[in-house]
Amino acid sequence: MENEEIKDLSFEEALAGLETIVRELESGRIKLDDAVAAYEKAVALKQLCENKLKAAQLKIEKLEITPDDKVSAAEFVVPEA
Repeated sequence: MENEEIKDLSFEEALAGLETIVRELESGRIKLDDAVAAYEKAVALKQLCENKLKAAQLKIEKLEITPDDKVSAAEFVVPEA
């Protein structure tokens, strides 16, 4: 799978692909050249997942209910750790 194909994957597809690669690498039954290629693909899939999570986080709004039972939306701010 080329980088062009990877960037078109959904979060769920990328995560499933990443999980498959991890299982293959953990099995120890993959040739070295294939392991290196799989690792490179895993890095691209991981980056895609991180980017999609960040984008989703930016879209999240915190819903607040006022004392008079009205709903308002405010920017969701992630507390710094």
